Amino acid sequence: MQKYLYSLNLNLSRFIALAIFISASFTTQAKVIKEERSLYRNIFVEDKGNVRCLKFSVKRKTSSQSCINKDNPQKLVFNYTKYVMSSLVFIPNPQKVLIIGLGGGTLSNSLLELYPQIEIDNVEIDPAVVRVAKNYFDFKETDKVRSHTKDGRIFIKRAQRKQQRYDLIILDAFNGEYIPEHLLTQEFLEETKSLLTEQGVLVANTFSSSKLFHHESATYHAVFGDFYSISNENSSGNRVIIIPNKMPLASEIGNNVETLTLPLAKYDIKLFNVISFMDLEKDVESDYRVLTDQYSPANLL
Repeated sequence: MQKYLYSLNLNLSRFIALAIFISASFTTQAKVIKEERSLYRNIFVEDKGNVRCLKFSVKRKTSSQSCINKDNPQKLVFNYTKYVMSSLVFIPNPQKVLIIGLGGGTLSNSLLELYPQIEIDNVEIDPAVVRVAKNYFDFKETDKVRSHTKDGRIFIKRAQRKQQRYDLIILDAFNGEYIPEHLLTQEFLEETKSLLTEQGVLVANTFSSSKLFHHESATYHAVFGDFYSISNENSSGNRVIIIPNKMPLASEIGNNVETLTLPLAKYDIKLFNVISFMDLEKDVESDYRVLTDQYSPANLL
């Protein structure tokens, strides 16, 4: 009898311990460690376990814009950032980069770590986002990695006049709900295209599920022709568009994949897997209007 009670108590203790563990796992509370109201949105920095996220709250929802793993800052949290970094197979050693939309500065930091001599212009309209990125996400600035607090389109227009050129341009500007409409149009993409070097690559983080999807495709196709895109069930509603200004040879891409696989692995990028998700979009439906400066109802679509 005593042996039976001992066994029963032991099993009960194990059950209670397991229940406490499970309960603790599911009740980890998110803690807001920073809240700021800017001219454009409400900004939150939220910690949950070992993940810290920058969130924007606008009229209809709150969305995570950038997240880091506090225990392993190199490890990219969002799949879309891994897809953006995979564009390096088309431009394996970019010298000069333009990023429109800063978030927590994750992409800029990763590129700087990979290429210590790189030159990066980060453009962010909201000064509050720049402050938060520096103070809570360790966004790094150097004499070659700079942040510019201005509208992305204005920056690009001025860069055009200065005849500046970039090897890699990343469009990652969201206001919390959708991409600002003036950063979606045919005219804007033509201006952006003019800043690419001959071997340059344009990468855009866009949507994979909205009425805007087909209009975006039609617009990108009108400016660039065929383009690559990455989206799957793990992309959380994001589609990453990748457009080389001049397509490298297949052998060059293969060599670049082999060269980059190990360096990108530390960012939790499984490069061969990501490449397998990459599709060439050639057949764009003609039923959808190209977005222009006169027709760009992004907020409705």
